[in-house]
Amino acid sequence: MAKPSSLLDTRVVYCGDNLEQLRKLPDACIDLIYIDPPFNSNRTYEIFWGETKEKRSFDDRHESTRAYIEFMRPRCVELSRVLKKTGSLYVHCDWHASHYVKVMLDQILGETNFITEIIWHRALAKGLAFKSIPNNHDTLLLYGGGGETTFNRPYNPYDLENLDAKTAGKYSHHDPDGRLYQLCDLTNPNRNRPNLTYEFLGHKKVWRWTRERMQEGYETGIVVQPSPGAVPRMKRYLDEQEGRPIDSVWTDIPPINSQAKERLGYPTQKPLKLLERILEISSKPNDIVLDAFCGCGTTLVAAQTLGRQWIGIDISPTACRVMAKRLRDVCKLREDENFWLNGRGFIVRDLPWTEKQLRAIPPFEFENWAVIALGGIPNKTQVGDMGIDGRIYPVGSEPSAAGKEAGELDFMDDWYPIQVKQMDKVGRPDIDSFEAAMMRTKRKKGFVVGFDFSSDAITEISRFFKSEHMVIVPLTVREILDETIAQRLA
Repeated sequence: MAKPSSLLDTRVVYCGDNLEQLRKLPDACIDLIYIDPPFNSNRTYEIFWGETKEKRSFDDRHESTRAYIEFMRPRCVELSRVLKKTGSLYVHCDWHASHYVKVMLDQILGETNFITEIIWHRALAKGLAFKSIPNNHDTLLLYGGGGETTFNRPYNPYDLENLDAKTAGKYSHHDPDGRLYQLCDLTNPNRNRPNLTYEFLGHKKVWRWTRERMQEGYETGIVVQPSPGAVPRMKRYLDEQEGRPIDSVWTDIPPINSQAKERLGYPTQKPLKLLERILEISSKPNDIVLDAFCGCGTTLVAAQTLGRQWIGIDISPTACRVMAKRLRDVCKLREDENFWLNGRGFIVRDLPWTEKQLRAIPPFEFENWAVIALGGIPNKTQVGDMGIDGRIYPVGSEPSAAGKEAGELDFMDDWYPIQVKQMDKVGRPDIDSFEAAMMRTKRKKGFVVGFDFSSDAITEISRFFKSEHMVIVPLTVREILDETIAQRLA
């Protein structure tokens, strides 16, 4: 492995909101970006994580395409800023939002920097969808940074045992040992080449090769006369060719199945081969690769394996711990500050805040931390929020046709309010205030975050449910830090 970059820290996993971390990176510092952000889809995952067998529920809570795009836009602006002009950006989407994502990326990176749309055919359809065509592919949108991007043409090797009709027709000759070849023209299309004009095996022509090279090829059996007196031709062997060029439809990389050795149980884990192909196409050894939604770390493993520098960001402390273990186990990297300083190990930064740290940060920063940790969207305004600091959008929310006033990407009024209190104990008056906000906005369920709750507050939450049939879920900071809240968010 080559030396790390002198411009910025690499071989680092950052735990936290990627928007905050991206803003710390310098302009035009990344060679290749791959992101696989949470899809705008109606899927709930029950998984077991790594060695601890910690059961967690993962919900995609983006209420609609509009909320998804609002979440992604500022992050894509930062990704565009840190991308080198010679760099490439891959955005992995599924069918729910890929078209809207492309419009957004065209606006941010420029339509002229769109390179191609790659279709990854994940698997054959398992059954017939009711009154629909089964969706069995993902989309990867590829953009350049504005300059001449790195591009290494990918090939699939020929399957010599099962050749398609076209290839078999071209390579129709074979040697006694069975090697397949085709016969290729040796004459030069440029007829004005006196130095390459000579007679060979009874034929005076303008040849592609010099006389010496032609003679050497004839002696080694590469140059042959197909029949007595015929014009000499060259043997081109099939097993010496690079293979069939890979196009924009990828059908040869299956998804992670239940028996795969690399399977970790992460709900949207992508195969290592997929990321290796992306890195081989659009980067060079020692280039800097960034994954800002790196989940279980497949991009980082691929980058380390292929000799690239890498940076990973993920908001989930559990995910960061899983990818660190994977880097240790698969890549044999040491998670050690001293080794990292000497260019050999890696580090994980910004793992969960302590309660002491969270008590000390500014109130609005604390509110944003809590809302994002719950999978919600913070309010844009910091004042006049009417007692609601953020919103969680439940699985199942769909865009609705609400007329001109709402706009073409308007969505259903389906969300849960979040109230965040940076205090030792949330009391009865705080719950009363949140109840008023819930009734005013006609919410049936809401979440309150605090360091602890008084007995009066818990009693009032119970009374409110019995009298109004409205649910308030109290969540402590410790529960969030310990990641024991998944079922209570459902």
